[in-house]
Amino acid sequence: MATTASSLSALSPAPAGGGGGKRFVVSSPSLSFSSLRRRLTTPAGLRLRAAGSETRRRAASAVVAAIAVGDKLPNATLSYFDPADGELKTVTVSELTAGRKAVLFAVPGAFTPTCSQKHLPGFVEKAGELKAKGVDAIACVSVNDAFVMRAWKESLGLADDVLLLSDGNLELTRALGVEMDLSDKPMGLGVRSRRYALLAEDGVVKVLNLEEGGAFTTSSAEEMLKVL
Repeated sequence: MATTASSLSALSPAPAGGGGGKRFVVSSPSLSFSSLRRRLTTPAGLRLRAAGSETRRRAASAVVAAIAVGDKLPNATLSYFDPADGELKTVTVSELTAGRKAVLFAVPGAFTPTCSQKHLPGFVEKAGELKAKGVDAIACVSVNDAFVMRAWKESLGLADDVLLLSDGNLELTRALGVEMDLSDKPMGLGVRSRRYALLAEDGVVKVLNLEEGGAFTTSSAEEMLKVL
């Protein structure tokens, strides 16, 4: 798999929270270890332990973004199917953004409702306006493999104004510090990316609209147009 300058031009016609669970301190010197253990194995004690475990689990899964405005984007490698020849290829973030003004936005998952009905279509619809304001490349990133990303594009009947990039190994997502664990959800999504939209100029982040979880409030194409 390789990336060429011609394929890139064809595509653009043109990464810790400090929270923790409650600490329960034994203040009575007369409370022995065995009596403490008996208390923690009563129904009330078990509930207490469960609550503490849940608090710790939530704290451990909380994400603090490693990326910020003014930072250089990490040079992760992403994959895609080149619309010019249908071949599976790779592109680095540096190749995508060096010397260019690029908009990257991420979705929690291909084929998911908000991503398919609002987020991606919004950038496709506004691609012309974004490029008229100087944006050279627009790319959608998702923690799905390249085959899924191609099928998603085909199912929506999209042209090539927005490049769909696979971050199947979470290389970029983890480097940015925007992963979120959805393993407890019934959809079976596992670890995915928080929703965001960013503007980078020559690889440096100028605008970062990062959502909480999978919310969709500030990462739309309309919001990006407001700051251009």
